[in-house]
Amino acid sequence: MSDTETSRTHTTTYERTAATTRPPARRDPRRPARVISQRRRPSLQPHERFAEQLLAVLSGLRPVHSMLGRTIGEAYDQLVRLAPTTPLRARNTTPVIRTCRGFHPCPGVIEAWAVIAAGNQVRAMAFRLEQSPDLRWRCAAVEVTPRRHQN
Repeated sequence: MSDTETSRTHTTTYERTAATTRPPARRDPRRPARVISQRRRPSLQPHERFAEQLLAVLSGLRPVHSMLGRTIGEAYDQLVRLAPTTPLRARNTTPVIRTCRGFHPCPGVIEAWAVIAAGNQVRAMAFRLEQSPDLRWRCAAVEVTPRRHQN
């Protein structure tokens, strides 16, 4: 075999693989799917994350004991008293957090409030977070506006 035959064979093979990505016998025009990047949810502030967790407990979606390691002092007892009454549950609707704001009265403390909407009901929830020595935020107090009785 001469040098020209070898280079011609190599060139033909290279041209075929460089020009197309499919085998020569394949007639399917589809290409592999392109990976579409998923948008990441913006990271939540500690008080926003806790508002979602408290809402799940106080609306009956999660059990109270799911907050055991996330509360300190009197807060867990408050949740145990509040949770059976499911103060943030509404009929035929899922409650959502409309607004959540936090205030830092001093380093390592956040006093926060959230407006909860469920159907035509709007309720308020306030809570206090304290940062422990291991830098994790724990709930120290919880308050929920009382339900108004329908006439």
